[in-house]
Amino acid sequence: MSIGFGLERLGLLTLRFPRIMAVAVLAFTALCTFHLTKFNIDGDLLRLYRGSGIEYDRYMALTENFGTFENDVYLLVRSDNLTDPDTLEELRFLGFELELNEFAAGTMSPFSLRRPAEGGTSVPAVPEGMETSEEVSAALTDLRANDPLMSNLILADNAGMVMIMFPNPEIAVELGEDAMLASLRELMAAYESEDIDLQLTGPAIWKEEVLNASRFDQLLFMVAGVALGFLTAFLSFRTFWGALIATLTPVVTAFWVTGMTILVFGSFTFLTNIISALVLVIAFAESMYFCLYWMRTVNTGVDQRVALVETVRKVSPACALTAITTIIACASLALAPGQGLREFAISGALGMALAFLALVPFLPLSLLLAMRLGFRMRKTPSVALTAPIPFIRRVARAAPRRAAVAAIVVVGLLLIPHFLLEARFRFQDFLPRGSDAIATSDQIDAGVGGVAPVYIRIPLQGGLTEMTDGDFATVERVHQIAENNFGDGKVISAASFRHYSDLGFSRERIFEAVGPFLRQRFITDDGMQALITAFSPTSENAQETVALVESMRAELAAAGIEGAEISGFRVLTAYASLDMIATLQISLMLAIALSVVLIGIAFRSWKLALVSIIPNSLPILLTELFLYSSGIQLQLTTVISLTIAFGIAVDDTIHFLAHYARARERGESISHAVDTTLDRVGPALIATTLILIAGCAVVTVSVLPQVALFGFLTVITLLSALIGDLIVLPALLIGGGMIFARWRERKDEIAA
Repeated sequence: MSIGFGLERLGLLTLRFPRIMAVAVLAFTALCTFHLTKFNIDGDLLRLYRGSGIEYDRYMALTENFGTFENDVYLLVRSDNLTDPDTLEELRFLGFELELNEFAAGTMSPFSLRRPAEGGTSVPAVPEGMETSEEVSAALTDLRANDPLMSNLILADNAGMVMIMFPNPEIAVELGEDAMLASLRELMAAYESEDIDLQLTGPAIWKEEVLNASRFDQLLFMVAGVALGFLTAFLSFRTFWGALIATLTPVVTAFWVTGMTILVFGSFTFLTNIISALVLVIAFAESMYFCLYWMRTVNTGVDQRVALVETVRKVSPACALTAITTIIACASLALAPGQGLREFAISGALGMALAFLALVPFLPLSLLLAMRLGFRMRKTPSVALTAPIPFIRRVARAAPRRAAVAAIVVVGLLLIPHFLLEARFRFQDFLPRGSDAIATSDQIDAGVGGVAPVYIRIPLQGGLTEMTDGDFATVERVHQIAENNFGDGKVISAASFRHYSDLGFSRERIFEAVGPFLRQRFITDDGMQALITAFSPTSENAQETVALVESMRAELAAAGIEGAEISGFRVLTAYASLDMIATLQISLMLAIALSVVLIGIAFRSWKLALVSIIPNSLPILLTELFLYSSGIQLQLTTVISLTIAFGIAVDDTIHFLAHYARARERGESISHAVDTTLDRVGPALIATTLILIAGCAVVTVSVLPQVALFGFLTVITLLSALIGDLIVLPALLIGGGMIFARWRERKDEIAA
């Protein structure tokens, strides 16, 4: 069995039955083309956490009992003339139109709130018919001071207010969120003026921004990736047609991956959006390596078709093994909780399998067609690829034993920052840089309640017509505990209406005044559960959120309040993300261990497996050193990038070891085998790494910070991996050979 476990036979079948394989390739391409017409990107951030564990289950239970929260739309109104009676009435009409919007299930604004009045009636909380600015200012100041709900809706300087629309989920799904936001912006346009500034924020707008950024990224990654890959291939081969042949395979691969991702998952996400570009550059690297080997074989005087057969026999096994190790790296991500990461893992594994299928059947078919059309590759690759090899050889052979020992010591020392790294997560890092919605959220955070609510759901004894005194006392206790943790005025609940109770109104009257929809935000229809809402800053990180939640849970337990559950999208993302990061760390270690074992099995050599550990661990540990020293620490995307980059980096090690092992089988000494491998494989590794770096460098320009960070860290890891494979690995092979030879000599002396 070959190191590719026999998978290279697919390439030999292609050469034997080219017409049949061509029909199969065309049929599969047609299938992918059909599904490519359904291309879309899902910006639902909740999809990332679906099925992630107990916090997700709590969040879903919350939405089932009190409604859906992740689509609430916040409208920030700013006006220096807010206290002008005409301006106030203009905004009152805006609030009414917002409530009548076809997408609205309900709203909460200073104008939608009512207060109970004598005679069993209710009147607007913001009085109508005020005639002077002083009267308006006094009314708003009184409301903000005495009504906790109003303190979360009216800015302290009376220069702005917040209106919240609760979308009807059925209509939003039927007509689409794009139509909903377009409708809201059309409404805003009718009221915006020099005196009135309106801004939207909230999860629906965040989702829109992520979608727009992801669509732009997809186009940029594909176009720039193909262009940079073609340019690198052209500089390497010094011929347009040679570069075109090397480019066709990755383009077809990206085409297949995009179509199959749509077939399997129905849509892309901001995470799986990376896969097409990632597989594109990996396929470019393998295509370049294949073509360079074929060109070098032809240069020895071998017939082009015979050279193609030889290339398939010699290169395909290593390509199969690299595909398997990268698939393992991608698949290991599926161990982490959450649908989003599972989709990313499956898409990556599927993409690598398709990349191998494109390389083995499609590339040989392309070369066969090119030969039939009279194509001839230039005799030598670009000198830029071969010029560094003599210097690299001198460095690798300068002091191999000391270099081998030093590499082992360095890896050992780099384990220190590895264990010191901490998990970090900030929700805003998933949104585009310069996000207008986040800027608006920050203004709301600074002025009133906030756009990142945390919900406390508590069981009640029950009271269908009126909340009992015991239940109300429980709500008040929880309300006070929440304010102790989140701050005065940052919590709303049924206890917020205490001032109306003090005026003699029954709780039944109060809930009738606020209306049935808003009532559901405080207590369920059956009176068996109550909801307390606290507001945390949008910029708060996961550690701060977790600390607040844990503090609250401890205080609730100490107060003897049983069955209370703290949830919300902010809580879900904080806990689930930190859990994902911890699991991804384990999956990375597992991927490294499995890849090393697989290398040992494939090469039937535990020594080569051990040698491969250092050059493949070094890039990961160096990148982790950068994460630790820069303060970036471990984030969701950083652990994913380390895992994927490891899967890519190990590919070069496999190609190097494959040629080295063949040289050793021919009877060459360790030093000579390393030299010939550097001469034959070194230029290809440089070319493929340049393509990978160029492709990943494109990702760094993404406006999504986490995606850009993914690309940046991958570039660092790949550069480190190239140094590891061209300098550290040769030194380890030569130095290790010397150490083992010395050890055997001493063993023989002792035995004698």
